[in-house]
Amino acid sequence: MVNFFKKILSLLLLPIFLGGCGAYFNQPLGPQEARIGETTDQTEKLIDLPLPASPIVVGVYNFKDQTGQYKNIENGSTFSTAVTQGATTILIKALEDSKWFRPIERENLGNLLNERNIIRTTRDEYRKSPTEPPQKLNPLLFAGILLEGGVISYDSNLLTGGAGARYFGVGGSTQYRQDRITVYLRAVSTSTGEVLKTVNVSKTILSQSVDVGIFRYVNFQKLLEVETGFTKNEPTQLAVQEAIEKAVELLIVEGIKDKLWSTKEGEEKDREIVDQYLLEQQLEESTALYERKYLKHDFRHTANVTMGLVQIDGDFDSGLPDFKAELGYKYRFLPGLSLGTDFQIIRLNSTPETDHWWIAESVNLEYNILPHDKLSPYVFAGPGVLLFADDSPELYLQRWDAFFKLKFGAGVEYAVSDRISFVLNGEFNHTFSDKIDNQINGRRDDFYFGVGLGLNYHFGSKKTKLKINQ
Repeated sequence: MVNFFKKILSLLLLPIFLGGCGAYFNQPLGPQEARIGETTDQTEKLIDLPLPASPIVVGVYNFKDQTGQYKNIENGSTFSTAVTQGATTILIKALEDSKWFRPIERENLGNLLNERNIIRTTRDEYRKSPTEPPQKLNPLLFAGILLEGGVISYDSNLLTGGAGARYFGVGGSTQYRQDRITVYLRAVSTSTGEVLKTVNVSKTILSQSVDVGIFRYVNFQKLLEVETGFTKNEPTQLAVQEAIEKAVELLIVEGIKDKLWSTKEGEEKDREIVDQYLLEQQLEESTALYERKYLKHDFRHTANVTMGLVQIDGDFDSGLPDFKAELGYKYRFLPGLSLGTDFQIIRLNSTPETDHWWIAESVNLEYNILPHDKLSPYVFAGPGVLLFADDSPELYLQRWDAFFKLKFGAGVEYAVSDRISFVLNGEFNHTFSDKIDNQINGRRDDFYFGVGLGLNYHFGSKKTKLKINQ
């Protein structure tokens, strides 16, 4: 048995070992040369946008970090900010990549005006003749639209977790942490001061670590200790860049949708872009925090069929798993709370020679922990009746003998569509009787366990919709 557990643990830890070796053989061993800045998937989307009918001159005075947040560290304090202070520069680069905007310098406007004064003064001083008219500078472009906003939120440790195992000094663990930034971007008309459009984008930042170690005695006074591991942190700057680039894309598409501007190819291309955006928007609206897709679950009624196994735990230690079939119905009066009933046909095998058919009925109160997720755990409990449905030559049981029971259980439900979902559950049934196995011995009541795999069908009127609390 010990060797069996060692083999299982070795198989579980093998991917972690391989990951640690991969990080070891790819670790940087010397200085690296400067390279061109990385692009993101969103950069490619901006570059691939169709050309505008006419590029828009925009000014960006300051697109800054509005969180005022410092880096989160485990011990001590730091004055390093959690978000880059160069968001304005990132935004101007994104505007340039899109080819929809002509950004003009406004962040350091004082420097620009001062340099123009120097040029003007120098030309005046070095004119060939005092009567020669001064040479004028080209006029500055003025912006028809100002872009405002900033990074308004940085949420640390939005999601944390990990897993690990250790057996006889050999083990490993993995941990992860997820942060999130949120960016708001708005377009303001310089002629009227009207806010034409506002968009917001969120982006998660993932950090992962894996470590593997061996610490054990391999012989008398001989200790083996081996450690390896790696940590990967998604760069915050790239996350800010991707969020800003996504905000620029949304601003362009929202403007096309509201007919503020248009593509060079005309109305047909505009409709194609807007249709793709509406599909993406519909998907985003059904996805909540932690990237979970939410289901509305407008149907109040659910029919269920389940097949599985049951095993009795009574006075004999020779019980074997046997057959279970179940039909059920439940009514959901709250998104996560349902009241239902089930009808089961089961066969309890107390010994290889003793197996009898039973009928069980229960009324259950069920609580679905994540009622709007595709995958959700749930728990249920309720009273019921266990009926003996077999002919028995034994002394204690007769046909249609009834026994009160309490059922407790838990399971998971996976929705493949609005109407269809699969369930996997386990249950514990306490019967308050010592007769179930046809043997009265001692003072402990008999009970039985069950596991089942089933199919749910959701139906009913959609007129009264349940409120989704996100």
